[in-house]
Amino acid sequence: MSMPIAISLHLLAVIIWVGGMFFAHQALRPVAASLLEPDKRLPLWSGVFSRFFPWVWLSIVILLTSGFWMTFELYGSIANSHNNIHIMLGLGSIMVVIFMYIFFLPYKRLNQFISDNDFPSAAGQLAKIRKAVGFNLILGLVVSVIAAGGRYW
Repeated sequence: MSMPIAISLHLLAVIIWVGGMFFAHQALRPVAASLLEPDKRLPLWSGVFSRFFPWVWLSIVILLTSGFWMTFELYGSIANSHNNIHIMLGLGSIMVVIFMYIFFLPYKRLNQFISDNDFPSAAGQLAKIRKAVGFNLILGLVVSVIAAGGRYW
């Protein structure tokens, strides 16, 4: 993989993941909450997540693969890389863990509660997802700023 391809794939994966979180959290969520009752809003979110989460998994694979490739190509090892690389790797790893929490716990429970028509419990799971996505969004924006300018600080 040449460096331009690695950088391009890395950037596209960030745009998909962080951009998707921004859209969902800042645009879709407030409109869905204001227009739809829980029996319509919660299945909507389940459907949105079922379409978005495979893209997040793919983005994670691409980010890790391209990130390590670029680091080893440029620096020979993580230890020799700039501090911004260490920060990006650390915050990115936290983002992956948070996503895995969302996917394997509240998202699975959300779907089960929707299947059971237990909308109050499903709403509780969606609230957990909203908070975790909000935190991940902040981390993703911070990592993006570090990626864009960190090397020059």
